[in-house]
Amino acid sequence: MKRIAKAIITLLPQNQISSLAGKLMRSPLSKSFIKRYVNHYGIDISGIEKPVEHYKNLNEFFTRKLAPGVRPIDPAPESIVSPVDGTVAQAGKIENGSIIQAKGVYYTVEQLLGSKEKAQRFLNGDFITIYLSPRDYHRIHIPVSGKITGYHYIPGRLHPVNEIGVLHVPGLFTKNERLTTYIDSEFGEIALVKVGAFIVGSVQIAYEDNIHSKHRGQELVHSMEMHAQYKKGEELGFFEFGSTVILLFEESTVELSSELKEGITIKMGERLGTFSTKSRLE
Repeated sequence: MKRIAKAIITLLPQNQISSLAGKLMRSPLSKSFIKRYVNHYGIDISGIEKPVEHYKNLNEFFTRKLAPGVRPIDPAPESIVSPVDGTVAQAGKIENGSIIQAKGVYYTVEQLLGSKEKAQRFLNGDFITIYLSPRDYHRIHIPVSGKITGYHYIPGRLHPVNEIGVLHVPGLFTKNERLTTYIDSEFGEIALVKVGAFIVGSVQIAYEDNIHSKHRGQELVHSMEMHAQYKKGEELGFFEFGSTVILLFEESTVELSSELKEGITIKMGERLGTFSTKSRLE
């Protein structure tokens, strides 16, 4: 069964299907499906920015904003907050450069980041993987106050990142298209990895216009000469449809919350853990 599932996932023309789906979702005709989508996934629309009938198409609804104050941001200076709404897939220690994807399935930080130099900073650090389902709020926010020092775009496949993909595609997050944002905080460097997925047409980011269309199919490492400053909780970008976010922290810099268990749901702005005071940069 595992072999069959993997074969089906791998053989699908994922990128082409995703591109076609994106076009359909942006079509005015898709507006008629918004209410059905809301009902099918049981989406809470009480906190969204505007009434459902005001969205022009499905894509605009998928990337909806929330009304001000709906997601309060944990105010403690040492706190790390969730950058997204979603479900914790895995969290814990990075052991000798390896991250757990699922029981018995691992991948390396170097494979994920596509950089041996960057991977060295996180070899024995901590990580959190958060899955965004189609029902979730798809905007991405910065988990700590800091400077955006650069990004790394890596093209790839668009395997589904739901349970089917996670269980049946080894190294899934290292094979899919992904965009890593590097954040320099007073407690150390943080990598925020945004992983593309089946049907996800693109990831849009606030600090670079049209990054997906500019660099599709071409790997790019870009350092920000003029560092973009962000406050904790500020919007960083958004996914079109659901996907996955992976946070990486340097060794001995964070203490993850004891409540951060596999399968729990979390909202953007809620505390994921705290920085160790010993990790504060001089």
